[in-house]
Amino acid sequence: MARRERLNRALAGPRTPACRWRFLATLGMAWLALGAWPDTLETMEGELRRSLEVLAEQPDPVYFLSYEITEDKVVSVYGSFGAVGGWNESEQRGLDIDLRVGSPKLDNTHELRRGGAMPRQRVRMQAPVSDTEALRAMLWRWTDHEYKQASERFTQVKADVQVTVAAEDQAGDFSEHGPERATEELVSLDVDRAAWEAKVRKYTAPFRASKHILSANALVWADAETRWYVNSEGSAIRTANTFYRISISATTRADDGMVLPRSEQFFALSPDGLPPDEEVMATVHGMVAELEALRTAPLVEPYAGPAILSGPASGVFFHEILGHRLEGHRQKSVRDGQTFRRMVGQSVLPESFSVYFDPTVAQVAGNDLVGSYRFDNEGVKARRVPVIENGILTGFLMGRIPIEGFPKSNGHGRKNTGYRTVARQSNLFVDVADRHTRSELKAMLLEAVAREDKPFGLFFDRIEGGYTFTGRSIPNSFNVTPTMVYRIHPDGSEELVRGADLIGTPLTTFSRIVAGGGELAVFNGTCGAESGLVPVAAISPSILVAQIEVQKKATPQSRLPILSPPGFAFHTAHAHGDAR
Repeated sequence: MARRERLNRALAGPRTPACRWRFLATLGMAWLALGAWPDTLETMEGELRRSLEVLAEQPDPVYFLSYEITEDKVVSVYGSFGAVGGWNESEQRGLDIDLRVGSPKLDNTHELRRGGAMPRQRVRMQAPVSDTEALRAMLWRWTDHEYKQASERFTQVKADVQVTVAAEDQAGDFSEHGPERATEELVSLDVDRAAWEAKVRKYTAPFRASKHILSANALVWADAETRWYVNSEGSAIRTANTFYRISISATTRADDGMVLPRSEQFFALSPDGLPPDEEVMATVHGMVAELEALRTAPLVEPYAGPAILSGPASGVFFHEILGHRLEGHRQKSVRDGQTFRRMVGQSVLPESFSVYFDPTVAQVAGNDLVGSYRFDNEGVKARRVPVIENGILTGFLMGRIPIEGFPKSNGHGRKNTGYRTVARQSNLFVDVADRHTRSELKAMLLEAVAREDKPFGLFFDRIEGGYTFTGRSIPNSFNVTPTMVYRIHPDGSEELVRGADLIGTPLTTFSRIVAGGGELAVFNGTCGAESGLVPVAAISPSILVAQIEVQKKATPQSRLPILSPPGFAFHTAHAHGDAR
């Protein structure tokens, strides 16, 4: 193959060579039209073009190449029981390379069905951005490394395809996308060290009032994130965001040894989005009272029956049980359960329920949404994605791994630095057309309790987190971790209980959702999956479920502390005249 023809092929990506050459010819004019591009983007773009020219001469030419550098400038202060434990400042820049040989139909990322799944995590590559020559050297070195790895694996892919049955999904390994161009102003952190340290002391001091609280911690944290992204399709993007978080956690133990955690987190996209101290302190005092009450609360026995989930609890519920099963790449892998793959057009929720994801929304009712962004990690613009409309499944969250019927990305290719990009959740919205008040949901629950002759129903007020299994090798199930659960007795009275884990299987659980509440609640958090930790949000009303199953929580068998907490032993002894 002639040099020019092979270079055309490398630069074309999944589009035609003619389109690619038009991009190269107009690249400089685009920079002029948008204003001078930052040196980092220019350096990345220049090295990307040079790499493609060289790698076009190889037996396995590169058809797509992207560079992404993520810079995180992080500041945090943490403390415990009214004292500051430490102050940290860090600055890291990680380089990620997506290099593909073969073609969009079959490339080196193709799943090996006889084993040898694509590694989730790459070698951690620290990238300099302040020195052009150092950055070029880094890009050169790791591009060479990634090409050799990709070429070797492509050989394995071609052999695997020859000796295995035809893949059920013939959509290919990569989807094309036109160039995106954007640059945002750099951001900085607004941090007052003295004020932050005072907050940590203030937030954790009230926990000292209880001799039963074993740990009490607070973290005030901020991250200024800048991402530079270029690819062989002509995209050149710089985004800049800040994230702020206040995290408060504490634990106690019941007399039987059960560890009882309680945590609250406040997320924001700017310091102004964080709550005032009065609100945080009200939460802290509530946590102290709740931990004291949990210690002596009765244990819940294994149970299956009607339950209400509050807005924050149902947000975690939908995220864990529904959201992960709607991520596009899971509909394709032979290792995944593909729960909803063949259910497009079928009813999966009540007719009054609709679900969509929208990373373009940054705030709801005064609450910042940390799952918002403007471009995903594959250079695709964020957009609203309806997945369930009037109870009917209509689509999936897509990155640039296509599946049959869904050939294009919808801007949900996400990852943390050092991981490979897959489809991930953003801001999950649960919309209910027929809304009920809290008292109406409770009345419906009590009707179900009476009808089924149950001793009680359950109300899940707070859920700390959870996990879900979507693969085929183990049962498709979920386990979420409630922290504040109440029994609702037939007379309407509510009783705090402890030790319940909410478990089940997805299709059965979704078929038992009955109704939704009228007020939306926001849950912000971070989600861990095969592409690392990413910020997400869930906006959901409370829901009534006809049947929920709970199991007993694991209980450590170690004894309670032998010594009393400092201070309490002295004051107790002193009160009885026993001080020495």
